[in-house]
Amino acid sequence: MQSIVHIFGAAYGYTLARYFVIAGIPFILFYILFRDRFRKNKIQPRQARRKDFVREVLYSIMSSGVLSAEAALVLFTPLRQYTLIYVKADEYPLWWIPMSLVISLVIHDTYFYWMHRAVHHPAIFRFVHLVHHQSVNPSPWSAYSFHFLEAVAEGAIVLILAFVLPMNVVTVILFTITSFIINVYGHLGYEVMPRGLRKSWWFGVINTSVYHNLHHSKFKGNYSLYFRHWDRWMGTEHPEYEELYDRVQARRFGDGPGPR
Repeated sequence: MQSIVHIFGAAYGYTLARYFVIAGIPFILFYILFRDRFRKNKIQPRQARRKDFVREVLYSIMSSGVLSAEAALVLFTPLRQYTLIYVKADEYPLWWIPMSLVISLVIHDTYFYWMHRAVHHPAIFRFVHLVHHQSVNPSPWSAYSFHFLEAVAEGAIVLILAFVLPMNVVTVILFTITSFIINVYGHLGYEVMPRGLRKSWWFGVINTSVYHNLHHSKFKGNYSLYFRHWDRWMGTEHPEYEELYDRVQARRFGDGPGPR
């Protein structure tokens, strides 16, 4: 029993540290130290309130406990022997570590899209997903602001990956860090993509902060996490996305009006 408590404590400590460092640094930079400097990057002109930040942090502390428990379940309990997670680097070629990371993000994006659409069903939304959508004007702190049941669903991706994709423990750690960095960017509330992205091939592939911010402000469309393809294939990409993105970028680079 004591070892289980220690394992959970270590996993919870890691998850909380990851949350406060990865979400905290951009919050300090964009919302406190350089708020005026980044004013033109702000997607929604109004600022979120302090009580919004407090609510988001409190829910995220709870969610971190759920995510930690699910990760600890597959990494540090007897269930581990039935998974495809491996420790020795020579069990697979070294190139498989970055390759499996990319594949894990693709799998996660698919899982997230359909799970996200499910929690938007009218019969489920107000009981499960409304907590997250209280952040109409999201901040980095809102990245883990979930209802308990949604936190369980969000963390289930680690369980799925453990049984369908061979992953080194290093890849699992990289996945949790990479996915959370992208998650924080999606909830940043500011657009930081370079001007050149709009004319590149990547613009049609990846999500931007504007992409997910529009989902929070409109409550519909743009359900994916990393990539645009599921929303495009299923006809759920918000029709105002590219127009809003262009307006924010024009404002940033001096080609358009200020916030409105």
